[in-house]
Amino acid sequence: MSGSDVTRNGVEGARPGREALTGAHAGRRRRRRGRGRGERAMVPDAEFSLYYGRPILNKPTWKPLDIAGYLYLGGLAGASSLLAAGAHATARPALARTAKIGAAGAVSLSLAALVHDLGRPARFLNMLRVFKPTSPMSVGSWLLAGYAPLTVAAAAAAADVAGRYRLVGAAATVSAAVLGPAVATYTAVLVSDTAVPSWHEGHRELPYVFAGSGATAAAGLALVCAPAGQTGPARRMAVLGALLELGSFRLMKRRMGLAAEPFENGRAHTLLRAAETLTSVGAVLGAGLGGRNRTVAAIAGAALLTGSAALRFGVFHAGVASAEDPKYTVLPQRERLAAEARSPEPGNAPPAS
Repeated sequence: MSGSDVTRNGVEGARPGREALTGAHAGRRRRRRGRGRGERAMVPDAEFSLYYGRPILNKPTWKPLDIAGYLYLGGLAGASSLLAAGAHATARPALARTAKIGAAGAVSLSLAALVHDLGRPARFLNMLRVFKPTSPMSVGSWLLAGYAPLTVAAAAAAADVAGRYRLVGAAATVSAAVLGPAVATYTAVLVSDTAVPSWHEGHRELPYVFAGSGATAAAGLALVCAPAGQTGPARRMAVLGALLELGSFRLMKRRMGLAAEPFENGRAHTLLRAAETLTSVGAVLGAGLGGRNRTVAAIAGAALLTGSAALRFGVFHAGVASAEDPKYTVLPQRERLAAEARSPEPGNAPPAS
């Protein structure tokens, strides 16, 4: 090819009328050449699998018994501290003692489960080296470090028959009750702060779900262990907790869209259906006959305790399932991008008439 050909066409081998277009021109050219109505696509729709042989999200490596148990016991402890303060203020000593000892035992087991999952206690202590308000893990570690001694002090004072530490026990009870709601719900913030789709997408309602679940667990423990004549606050807590838990959970699933699908499949679905049934039955039995019949109160309490545990384990397994399937990560991202593309940019909005 001569030099004039190169100059005339711009590049060697180019042909008149065949210049490559870029930018908006290329987009218009491609749209004009799009396939017609009814024409079959030459490339099949993509199926979501792995990314170069590796998953898009790493599945959570947490042990189900340790972490789901940690979520459950933390809710039981925090709500029990609230119930203990109410029983202490209304002169129900047996109920207060049950709730205080239950809170101390639950938070101790919760810490043991967390440390067992971490592998060695030094890893938990390392999280206390700094305080980072923007990190749920850091805030939760400091919260547990301050809350656990208070529950132990309150339980020790409640178990002291002579009442020598009455003032210390009352102060510890009130302080634990102040921290109790945060202890019962911060784990929901903790799991929602991850990239796991079925946890992250429920970040608005999940703290309310965990608050209700913790309340039903604390009420269940009181119904099982405390005298029936003193369980009035526990029975009311059971009803309110069940309404909050079940209502918030249904609202969360409706708002989540595709990310709610793992809650309706597999092991998570079985556990969550059991949780709904047990919590409803326990709340109804406790509110109806739990104040008059000791056996019915114990059955209602066992149902509430089991239902709360089933909910936490169901939420845990649903999150793991959503991390394993790439579609729960990819499709919501595409939907958000499409919505952003459809919405007008602030600078391009039509002028007001």
